[in-house]
Amino acid sequence: MKSQAAFVLVSPDQLLSNPALYFTGDARMPTRHTFDLVVVGCGIAGLSASVSAAERGARVAVLERAPFEDRGGQSRYTEAYLRMKSHSEVSDDFETHFAENGCGSLDPDLIERSAETTDRGMVRALSLADPHFIEALANNAGPAVAWLTGLGARFDFLPTQFLTKSQPRLLPVGGGQALVDVLAAAAERLGVSFFYETTAQALIESDTGAVAGLKARGRDGSAIEFSGPVVLACGGFQGNAEMMTRYVGPRSVHLRPICKGGYYNRGEGIRMALELGAATCGDFGSYHAEPIDPRSGLSEPSVFIFPYGILVNREGRRFTDEAPGTVDAHYESITRRIYEQSQGRAWVILDARHQTIPNYRLAIRTDQPPVVASSLEALAQAIGVPGDTLCDTVTAYNAACSGHDWRPLELDRVATSGLHPAKSNWACPIDRAPFHAYPIMSANVFTFGGLKVDPSARVLSSDGLPIPGLYAAGEIVGSYYGVYTGATSVMKGMVFGRQAGLHTTSSHAKALA
Repeated sequence: MKSQAAFVLVSPDQLLSNPALYFTGDARMPTRHTFDLVVVGCGIAGLSASVSAAERGARVAVLERAPFEDRGGQSRYTEAYLRMKSHSEVSDDFETHFAENGCGSLDPDLIERSAETTDRGMVRALSLADPHFIEALANNAGPAVAWLTGLGARFDFLPTQFLTKSQPRLLPVGGGQALVDVLAAAAERLGVSFFYETTAQALIESDTGAVAGLKARGRDGSAIEFSGPVVLACGGFQGNAEMMTRYVGPRSVHLRPICKGGYYNRGEGIRMALELGAATCGDFGSYHAEPIDPRSGLSEPSVFIFPYGILVNREGRRFTDEAPGTVDAHYESITRRIYEQSQGRAWVILDARHQTIPNYRLAIRTDQPPVVASSLEALAQAIGVPGDTLCDTVTAYNAACSGHDWRPLELDRVATSGLHPAKSNWACPIDRAPFHAYPIMSANVFTFGGLKVDPSARVLSSDGLPIPGLYAAGEIVGSYYGVYTGATSVMKGMVFGRQAGLHTTSSHAKALA
């Protein structure tokens, strides 16, 4: 005899009194829930929103499509670099770099007007990183770090994978996983209710045009409704092949998410908000590129050693300047050039010289060994590129190199002469056996296109006005055009996640007063 599933209705008060009670989307889940705040996503952005709201007494629900053991999204895999020169101050170039890469080709008068505090309407809805948004990110980064420190996180200036860099990076000790653990523990202490293996599907709009909740589905396909203001913190669309093809293009088949957590980011949050008339921001046709080893199944198996060799495509030819500047400032643009090559692949060719660089292994995160050969001809055969072409490429490159005054840990301006494309730094001949090669492809760390928010993390409508009851934080917030302002994505998640939790609880308190 088959047993019948029992439906147990659990109130929010019961959940708050028992934070260890987690729903997993099975038959026990009630049909409707009411909370003071409903957060979609369990990464740094979503957890920051939930904890900041719960600290102020709000009853908070967190919906996470992943199972408990995979919670944290991409946040749990990242090292969580922060573009900060101290625990309280962002880097000197922070706002300038953001502004210079904050929009596409817009009317300069409209860009200037976006800085005005009185402008509303169409200007506020423009697809650009609003100066007020950038200012809020810069001003609230230090307070967010202090807040997380108070919760138990630790931050320090630790070694990075960049052998040369132009800007400082503050890191949480233990990376993104440590931040997820600290925030999740705080959320559990505060009675936040977690609904795992539960996927948000559609926003619920009230008669007054406010967002009043959302519809979701549990693991068994059951329909669930949540009532309350909503924070969308469920990432971009790098895990959605249809959206990647539609926005980034058909060649996106040659990309893959930087980590396994990226496959959970399928763009539902963006779609739901756009259906309600949300404004967009960020370059929908682009993404944050990082060079990785396609052979590896690790999360973020990066290969940043390429400035000390040459990059060749499948035909054995060079196609870019491998070292225009420090690797932290230029790896993304170089990785985009790799993506443009046949099948989106390239090889970095190195000689034995690279192994003399102090701490060179920091720049190689793959768990796969290099392809090693005693001659270029043997190396070409091992990596499957035309031997004659590779030898000609290396011969021409070597002839253009001096190799004098080589200083691998600083910009040495040791450049090629009369070679196209040129190599601007660390241009030493490739002539010392054994020769090494690593394959490189472009990873999709996150997509650039998303929703536009104001400094309080409120989602703006296409008319430039806040949509009542709807907030967004993290990678779902569009911010970048062409070039990523490095080490700001995690910062954006924790800052605007916290802003969303603070603002929605302030709004709720005012509504009750």
